[in-house]
Amino acid sequence: MSNGRILIVEDDYDISNMLRIFFSNEGYHVEIAARGSDALENCRKKLPDLIVLDIMLPDMDGYDVCLSLRTTTRTSHIPIIFLTQKDERSDRIRGLELGADDYITKPFDIEELKLRVGTAIRTHQRLNMTNPTTGLPSSRLIEDQLRTLMRANNWTYIQIGIDHLAPFNDKYGFVAGDEVLRFGAFLLNEIDDDLGTLDDFIGHPGGDTFVLITMSDNVPALVDKLRQRFNEDVLSHYDFMDREQGAMETVNGSFAPFMSLSIGVVSSQTQRFADIREITETAAELRRLDQAKQAR
Repeated sequence: MSNGRILIVEDDYDISNMLRIFFSNEGYHVEIAARGSDALENCRKKLPDLIVLDIMLPDMDGYDVCLSLRTTTRTSHIPIIFLTQKDERSDRIRGLELGADDYITKPFDIEELKLRVGTAIRTHQRLNMTNPTTGLPSSRLIEDQLRTLMRANNWTYIQIGIDHLAPFNDKYGFVAGDEVLRFGAFLLNEIDDDLGTLDDFIGHPGGDTFVLITMSDNVPALVDKLRQRFNEDVLSHYDFMDREQGAMETVNGSFAPFMSLSIGVVSSQTQRFADIREITETAAELRRLDQAKQAR
């Protein structure tokens, strides 16, 4: 099992390759971006658990990368550690003011960096900031976003559930189930990147449930595409025999439907809400109705 996903933003190949090899051997999944624009694109597709960020990059400086990440809703929570040759006090202060979690100067002690990376990821998870399976924002950050909604207009809150995940876990195991959750997170990010906005928020409070808060005016198309893509692509998580017979044979010999999505949608444009609990409870009830409809 991976200790987490690290994005190294560094244009010096020797340093980035050394960090990739070291942290891969420590059980992390490591990706490299040599340019700031590549780092931002990478984060839009799949959120890392932590970013190690150089300041001196060929296309934009690390400060601008950090600012863009912190001011974009979907990436604002990701821990950032600056790793740079700029060791002036003013540089360190500027980096921390922009929201970096730590600041390490080159040359650096690789063991110290390892400890700081591990501490930052564990602290983030312990504070209930991210889900350890998908890396998506979890309960605390979701609550913060919901409180922000109470002061905003033209938003849509979507609760998404993966139905029939429990019998899948019983047959294929929880490791396979976690892969389905990560697939769901990836699919949400991909489709929202296509049809949503940069101010959208994707969260995973736990279990089989995800949330999407979007400012898009194209919600029906987003929901339809999400459901269609999930139904098509989730089949790859089943074995050949289950796919051939059109249903999953359970451990007791009965049959269970393939996993699908149930979705509840509420919007500030169609309803007024008194508090955040009303938002989540209304969406949950609409999701249950959709689940019953899909089962018919």
